[in-house]
Order: sequence, then C-alpha cells, then structure tokens
Amino acid sequence: MLINRVILITGGARGIGRGIAEAVLEAGGKVVLADLDNTSLEHTKAELCTIHAVPEQSVFTIPVDVADATSVGAALEAALDNFGQLDGLVNNAGITRLGPNLDASVEDWQQQLNVNLVGTHLCCRKFAELQISAGKPGAIVNIASNAGKVGYPNMAGYNASKAAVISLTRTLSTEWAEHGINVNGVCPGGVDTPMLMEVAVSVGARIGEDPNELLKTMVPAQMGRHIQPLEIGRVVAFLLSDAALIIRGQSINTDGGDTPY
Repeated sequence: MLINRVILITGGARGIGRGIAEAVLEAGGKVVLADLDNTSLEHTKAELCTIHAVPEQSVFTIPVDVADATSVGAALEAALDNFGQLDGLVNNAGITRLGPNLDASVEDWQQQLNVNLVGTHLCCRKFAELQISAGKPGAIVNIASNAGKVGYPNMAGYNASKAAVISLTRTLSTEWAEHGINVNGVCPGGVDTPMLMEVAVSVGARIGEDPNELLKTMVPAQMGRHIQPLEIGRVVAFLLSDAALIIRGQSINTDGGDTPY
C-alpha cells in the first residue's frame, strides 16, 4: 500500500505518532520521525526497527519545533536530503492545557494554537512547497480530534485548535487538489496514549478521583476498551495511499463511534 513511500510524522516519538509510524512500516513505507524529544526519537527508532525487522535506513529521525517556521523548513529539507523524496506528511504533534476556560491564560491559548494549528499550517505549507517545486503529488493527513467536533469541557483552547485543524484540512484540500496533493484528517478519541493519561490526571485532581480508575472509563462506549495507536495508524496509512484518492478534505472520526458526525 505504501511500498517505498517516505512519510514524515510530527510528534512521532510516542503515542499516536508512534502508532502511525508502525502502520507505515507495516504497509511497506519508510518513515521520518520528527519530534522535540531527540532521546525518545532514537529509542523509538530502535524499537520500530526491531519490531518490524527493517534496516535502520528505513527510519530517519530529526528534531523539530513545529511552531517555528525555520525549524520546520530545516526538518523537511533534511528528510528530503536523506531519502531523496517525500511522499506524505502526517501532522500529529499536539499539546493540551487543561482547566476551566475562566482560568485559562492567554499564554495557554497561544501555546495550543501555535503547536496544534500554526504548526500544522507551517508543516503543510513547507511540504506543499517542496512537492509543487518538484512537480510531484503527495498526501497529507492532519491529526485533529473528536474534541474539535464535540467541545469537551475544560479543554476550550484544545477544542478550538482542533476545530480549526478540521477547517484548515478542508481548505487545503481544495487549494492543492490541482497540484495532486490530497489532504485529509482523522479525529481520534479514547486512544491509549500519554496525553489521555494527562487528561485523566488533570480531571482526577479536580474532582478528587484516582486518575488510573478514571482512565478506565475514558473509552468509546461501543467498544468498552481504549483504542490503540496502531489502530489509528492503519487508518492514516490508508489515507496516505492511492486507495484513498477519492477521499478528499475529510476529517474522519476514529473514536469508536462516539461522535455522530
């Protein structure tokens, strides 16, 4: 499905990003793991190469601050130099600042918008520039969230940033279709990741409950279990492939049926 295609994944060192990397390797592709945490990047690379029995040359790591245009440009250029091609981009890097909106600072809002929205924009734009300059098609998948559709309490800044990613996805799909760049998104929910645990810790502290017990309840109602990052990754891998060319500008729910639209 992705034989010999090179996919760059931001936030690739852990959680959903790592699951996406696994799915891309599983589908025969090569991956560029881009993340702020260089130590975790190398650890994840070693594990992925072992699990999937692929040569180290199939996984390239690069530090990146997605909210910084210079850093983004350098990361994508380095990935292109290393592999000689880029075929797909997954914008997975994201942060959340939890708490009642009445208490939220402007800085909290700005951080979430800078990473979740502006970072996605910067990576998309640089990828498109490279592909258009080379006269090559490509695929982008933006990791939004069902929070961008539902609007969960105590997550206003995060919700708003992810809703904006959904809108950006639709816009870029329309703008770049003529260049052969297909843009879609996914909206996960209830995924077994460190970020979900952070949410459980924050909520637990506020309501006086054990976060580990609270985490057990944060599952899709129809499934009764957490979604695994690899399950999200396989949907993303499909959207990166030619089999998904008729799916355009969509932000598909990958939350086990929790979100109705």
